[in-house]
Amino acid sequence: MSNMQLAVQFFFQIAVILAFCQGVGCVARRAGQPQVVAEMLAGVLLGPSLFGLFWPHGSAQLFPPESMKVLFPVSQLGLAAYMFVVGLEFRMDIIRDRLRSAIAVSAAGMLAPFVLGAALGWVFFHHTKLFPPRTSLTEAVVFLGASMCITAFPMLARIIHFKKLAGTTMGTVALGAGAIDDAAAWCLLAIVLASFDDNFSRAVINILGGIAYVGLTLLVIRPVLTHWARGIAKRGHLSDQEFVYCLILLALGAWFTDTIGLHAVFGAFVMGIAMPRGLVARSLVDRIQPLTVALLLPMFFTYSGLNTQIALLDSEYLWMMTGLVLLAAIGGKGVACWLAARATGISNREALGVGILMNARGLMELIIINIGLQRGIISPALFATLVIMAVVTTLMASPIFERLVGNRAPESTPEPAGARSAS
Repeated sequence: MSNMQLAVQFFFQIAVILAFCQGVGCVARRAGQPQVVAEMLAGVLLGPSLFGLFWPHGSAQLFPPESMKVLFPVSQLGLAAYMFVVGLEFRMDIIRDRLRSAIAVSAAGMLAPFVLGAALGWVFFHHTKLFPPRTSLTEAVVFLGASMCITAFPMLARIIHFKKLAGTTMGTVALGAGAIDDAAAWCLLAIVLASFDDNFSRAVINILGGIAYVGLTLLVIRPVLTHWARGIAKRGHLSDQEFVYCLILLALGAWFTDTIGLHAVFGAFVMGIAMPRGLVARSLVDRIQPLTVALLLPMFFTYSGLNTQIALLDSEYLWMMTGLVLLAAIGGKGVACWLAARATGISNREALGVGILMNARGLMELIIINIGLQRGIISPALFATLVIMAVVTTLMASPIFERLVGNRAPESTPEPAGARSAS
């Protein structure tokens, strides 16, 4: 397929993907689900699990293998841009006020699901063929444990925005704990990949490089940007040239963390946090968010859905294993985070909300298991099992939240002068 044919194919794919996501979204909104959950589900339905199952010829025509060379980088751009926006809206002031709660929830949300996931990894390794022969017992245990303790950080942010929880204690504690959990899970993944490649120096580079990047961005780049923003505030607008400078920083942050193996989303998120609040942050969100949410992010969900084959779970035994994964995921993450939030003085209603929000896996789960599948650490059947877990735990979030917590959002923590509201 020539470059021109790839371009023509890509434009038609965009039209189909966006139209299908909107159709699923109309149904999802009636069930109280945010659009992002609909897009996640739509991505799976467009893949071999439904569309490819009932019309394989049409699926092959719409998504030929060559077109993935275009769809993949666009999906990564969407992820990075969206996480940059999440960083722009992140309320560090509330995290400082609720740091003890965020750390406690994060620790509980890591330890309990990791232990349960590691135990399932041991069972799957010895009693199933869900791990390829090349995967060792240690790699299986650590990878499945990391997959269990991940939180759908970008999706969590969109659900919080949909529920009007941005800027509240509940929403910000969940975001803070989710960020810590996902960073730790990526460190675990780095160890697995290093073991798989028999190169542990890579894991050291990943972890130390990530720490150095956060330090450089927040301690050096952020003060420079704050000084730069004073001139913009006096003029009252962000120029097109200055907007491009911010995009360059976004791209460099994503490039660096992707290069060291921590994935582009973390570099983009940290760079978003470093951006000056007030006029600069408002202008960046207003320019980046609409196109990213409407166009780019659905590309990632579709790309992941094309790798999901639920039909591989073709026995009662495999479906029973899927049920065990789901139970361990819900019990280890949701319940543990709820109890940790209560133990740090958060009210029961807000603690329930934190536990429910933290239990959603969604986007980050899809990222980590896509890497596992591409590297040959997990089998396509285990990939499908983990996709089901990610979809179900994310679908659960909105209806259970409304049932146990209610539709009324808690009052927001007052925003300090000059800071941008996260809503």
